Amino acid sequence: MWLLDPSRKEVLRFAVSCRVLTLVLQALFNAIIPDHHAEAFSPPRLAPSSSVDQLVEVLLGGLSHWDAEHFLFIAEHGYLYEHNFAFFPGFPLSLLVGTELLLRPLRGLLSLRSCLLISVALLNSLFSVLAAVALHDLSCLVLHSPRQAFYTALLFCLSPANVFLAAGYSEALFALLTFTAMGQLEKGRGWTSGLLFAFATGVRSNGLVNVGFLVYAQCRSFFSSLKMENPLKQLIKLIASVFLSVLTLGLPFVLFQYYAYTQFCLPDSSSQPIPKPLLQLAVDKGYRIADGNKPPWCSWNRPLIYSYIQDVYWNVGFLRYYELKQVPNFLLAAPVAILVTWATWTYVTTHPWFCLTLGLQRNKSNQTLEKPDPGFLSPQVFVYLVHASVLLLFGVLCMHVQVLTRFLGSSTPIVYWFPAHLLQNQEPLLRSLETVPWKPLAGNSPPGQKVPRNPIKGLLYNWKTCSPVTRYILGYFLIYWLMGLLLHCNFLPWT
Repeated sequence: MWLLDPSRKEVLRFAVSCRVLTLVLQALFNAIIPDHHAEAFSPPRLAPSSSVDQLVEVLLGGLSHWDAEHFLFIAEHGYLYEHNFAFFPGFPLSLLVGTELLLRPLRGLLSLRSCLLISVALLNSLFSVLAAVALHDLSCLVLHSPRQAFYTALLFCLSPANVFLAAGYSEALFALLTFTAMGQLEKGRGWTSGLLFAFATGVRSNGLVNVGFLVYAQCRSFFSSLKMENPLKQLIKLIASVFLSVLTLGLPFVLFQYYAYTQFCLPDSSSQPIPKPLLQLAVDKGYRIADGNKPPWCSWNRPLIYSYIQDVYWNVGFLRYYELKQVPNFLLAAPVAILVTWATWTYVTTHPWFCLTLGLQRNKSNQTLEKPDPGFLSPQVFVYLVHASVLLLFGVLCMHVQVLTRFLGSSTPIVYWFPAHLLQNQEPLLRSLETVPWKPLAGNSPPGQKVPRNPIKGLLYNWKTCSPVTRYILGYFLIYWLMGLLLHCNFLPWT
């Protein structure tokens, strides 16, 4: 039955075709455009490269640039350098597991790095496709609008963060875990959702923020049952469940920090043997290794290596990025920031009292809204909007702002729900189909309005007749989708 849903089938088909096109284009761009000589992490290759290894590098080398090199290095050598601990272990572990399960027969023919690079291409393609389906299912549960859910999933396939969903980054796995966890929570499966959110925290640090979804669901349950059971008993139950949620999601982060502490701070910790070329790289570049000399963060009251790396290595902190030379990066991040801000403003101005009461008020009919709107303005969207706004505020004030596109594009469905809402409500070509019983759009549309079963393709085919809002949305998604491949895969700066 799962595969019989025509909208889900079309999402799956479109996602697969976008993944294949992404891999082809990155190989093409990487082959015809010389790589920029960037000052990025570039460890030496320890094993000699065979002709087959060189072929893999030609075909998939564009997926290994910038931070992807860190993940590949960690998967191959472990956490040797201090700054490696900025990258959480979930994704490198998945690469190792994928290599062992899928590519073990090729280990005699290929080096470990080549196998890991192939795993990147295969696994991130799989994660991205499954994330699109998970987002579709989540959208059906939250928006109560099959059309908007369909548009949302198709837009995710053209995500402005596309290159990071394909390259050796953790965004694709994080998006899959996060969207799936959100969907499980919407179905009332709190334990499953909490476990998936915990796995997401082991992939990216901003997974910690997802605890807000669990806490909000528990608070909503508390207020809804306040008059039916003993209030004190319900309060104790709420406090216990909130504590358990925080503990569950925080545990992967704490364990990872503790592992770093054992490597660098304990007197009896013995560093693993480091190959001479990698040891020489540490000397040349000033990378700290676990050699018995304790780094400064070991003496902190809360010895968190992650905070130390963000501060010392990446210069991440409140308003630190607000320099004149960073104006181009702010402009690069402006579209997604405007999109989330616009979404927030639209929702808040539509339901001001609902937002002021945090969606927890109860009226005579025990409903949060008298007539809940379907789609983006649904009351269930509120907590997702708060989550997106918190991520946006933190990203603009405290992060390297150019990463905002992939940061939000892999963490919140708002980036796709709101454009889907705008397309449905402001695009005449799509509005004209609202009276048709729901099914994916077919190619037998009236003359002059040829729309295939994929409405995004239909809008592209009829570009000249589309509304300005549609052109802006699709133009932004497509330009970033393509430019990311062109620039990132050749060591040129991007988001």
